[in-house]
Amino acid sequence: MNRFASIVSTGMYLPEIKVSNDVLRQRFAHLPDFIDKMEDSSGIRCRWHAPEDWATSDLALPAAKQALERAGLKPEDVDLIILGTDSPDYITPATSVVLQYKLGAVNAGTFDVGCACASFPTALASGAGWIATNPNIKVVLVVGVYLMHKLAQIDDPMTFFYGDGAGAAVLVASDKPGFLGAAAQAGGAYHKHWGIYSGGTYEPATVASVAAGRTTVKILDRYPPEINHEGWPRLTRKLAAGCGFELSDIDFIIFTQVRKPSIELVMADLGLPMEKTHMVMEEWGYTGSACIPMALDDALAKGKIHSGDRVVLVGSGVGYNQAAAAFIMP
Repeated sequence: MNRFASIVSTGMYLPEIKVSNDVLRQRFAHLPDFIDKMEDSSGIRCRWHAPEDWATSDLALPAAKQALERAGLKPEDVDLIILGTDSPDYITPATSVVLQYKLGAVNAGTFDVGCACASFPTALASGAGWIATNPNIKVVLVVGVYLMHKLAQIDDPMTFFYGDGAGAAVLVASDKPGFLGAAAQAGGAYHKHWGIYSGGTYEPATVASVAAGRTTVKILDRYPPEINHEGWPRLTRKLAAGCGFELSDIDFIIFTQVRKPSIELVMADLGLPMEKTHMVMEEWGYTGSACIPMALDDALAKGKIHSGDRVVLVGSGVGYNQAAAAFIMP
């Protein structure tokens, strides 16, 4: 019997501390018109932050619980947890292990995926592969979570982007096609553009590196817009060709939620109407590794995605990594 992976439920969590653009206008009053320009270029008007005493696993927990409850499953039913983030609890051990403990998923194995905003489609593809090739893997919990505001300096204007959040999906084994396939591409020449560059083996954290702010997230060089404007359409076409469907067969598509104009441009390139996509960055900010599952959950809640729809997820993260996945909704 063929073993397919089907997404049977989703969940998400948006923390409660609202940080509007007006708050940032006051914080960065010494940079006239900066917030206005960022708002115009991205569409972001607001973001939400978790409490300062929370870790990434705390943010992931309510999204994971919600997804399992909606699937009618208990934590003990989970065979594997795959967690995608680039704002982990620790450098090591994996944040997925901490989530497994807090969730009480005592029968689950775990691992992390660390390719930033490409993590969720990458993790979905991996979970589908585990289900397809291992008869003992029947339930996989996939989580994308982002708590980057805690790894940023409060006086860095680029904190404009960072919203916290988490999204989750439950994959189960099925005899009916659900997950269709995936595609990926990368451009490692850009690995020094945006990241946290002290605290790993390249530069272990020191008093000097902490004082200089190198253990916090930095945008050191501007990413050329064509990385997404050309990369997303190219990756979507690669995915469609590999899975054997036409672009016109896509019922719904969700992209990394960083710039509204980028999504509009790419949808036009693909020949798809804006009604076939969904955006959440305006009110939730850039939620990184969590933005795709959060947008997916919100689109489902708003009735924009239906049973039988062919859905595509396209993620783009620093490094850079890009990944896309396609599936049929049950």
